[in-house]
Amino acid sequence: MNDDRIEQVIALLEKEAKMWDVPIVTRYADDRRGPFPILISTILSLRTKEEVTEAASKRLFSLADRPETMVMLPEETIARAIYPAGFYRNKAKAIIEICRDLIERFQSRVPDTIEELLTLKGVGRKTANLVVSLGYGKEGICVDTHVHRISNRWGYVSTRTPDETEFALRKKLPGKYWIRYNTLLVAFGRTVCRPVSPLCSQCAVFNDCDRVGVQHSR
Repeated sequence: MNDDRIEQVIALLEKEAKMWDVPIVTRYADDRRGPFPILISTILSLRTKEEVTEAASKRLFSLADRPETMVMLPEETIARAIYPAGFYRNKAKAIIEICRDLIERFQSRVPDTIEELLTLKGVGRKTANLVVSLGYGKEGICVDTHVHRISNRWGYVSTRTPDETEFALRKKLPGKYWIRYNTLLVAFGRTVCRPVSPLCSQCAVFNDCDRVGVQHSR
């Protein structure tokens, strides 16, 4: 990809995005649900399909939607509510520990900096960036498998890990796109630019893509 084309590429994706489903955490942000649901839903989404994450989030938040009420739930109750999310028992334990930490160290408020969020057990850079950007509207670049794969497939970056991709994007992606970038590429990656055999014949940005690593497409 020609780096100078990134604005046109994102504009094309924005037009296409009207036909795609957005992640549940983005909808929580759009509905102004606050950073806590975004934090917990992102934890649930790790290694879990979107439809499972959405259903699990709704069941869990129907029981408790604040740190103070969440810690009152037995760990087994949380586990049952979020099943069959991947590693649901580990996530139930992590959710309780996170909520206790929020209460004890942050007066029940979700931190608004990446550095503080990373001190919460089970919170990595992907989750921290998503909470900061979608929960607080601050600059952050959330890099999951979709963002990492597509950014490299385009040839916009050349990196080995999601963390490397985040810092590469921080250096070259215009700041006005940082918050929106994850939502667009996640939806794009689920519908068109799939991990295996992407739908290149239906891709709006085909002419700008270097197709790095693509051996088979449709």
